[in-house]
Amino acid sequence: MTDSRIVSNSAGLIALERIQRLDLLPRVYSTLWIPQAVEAEIGFETDWLLVQTVENQALVANLKTQVGAGESEAIALALEIKNIPVLLDDKKARRIAKQLGLQVTGTVGMLLKAKKQGIVSAIEPILDALENVDFRVSSELRTLALELANE
Repeated sequence: MTDSRIVSNSAGLIALERIQRLDLLPRVYSTLWIPQAVEAEIGFETDWLLVQTVENQALVANLKTQVGAGESEAIALALEIKNIPVLLDDKKARRIAKQLGLQVTGTVGMLLKAKKQGIVSAIEPILDALENVDFRVSSELRTLALELANE
């Protein structure tokens, strides 16, 4: 594992928990923060998820007019921590985070990082499992991810 930190939204956490592959996240990232809204959404606890309160509630309220509570707080928390990427899968939330200058990755990007680091030998079975629990990955993204993973 490299020394990498990230703030996460709930979608990827929930999907990985459903396929019993939540173990990938602390192996890929040295530190994972989640805001309180994400903690409430995921419905489980782990000792490696660090829950942090978002200070800028005005920003959260503004973001909530465009995306959900978890995405809003994750974006705001990433801005507060500074120089940290945010793990988001929602297309609109990703666009907003990028407009605010954040580095963004998603669950598929995390899987590619896990493969590159040798944590997993293949991402295709994980993508299949995610799709079986209704985690949507566009066919274009799936094709690109498999190409990048040399699968």
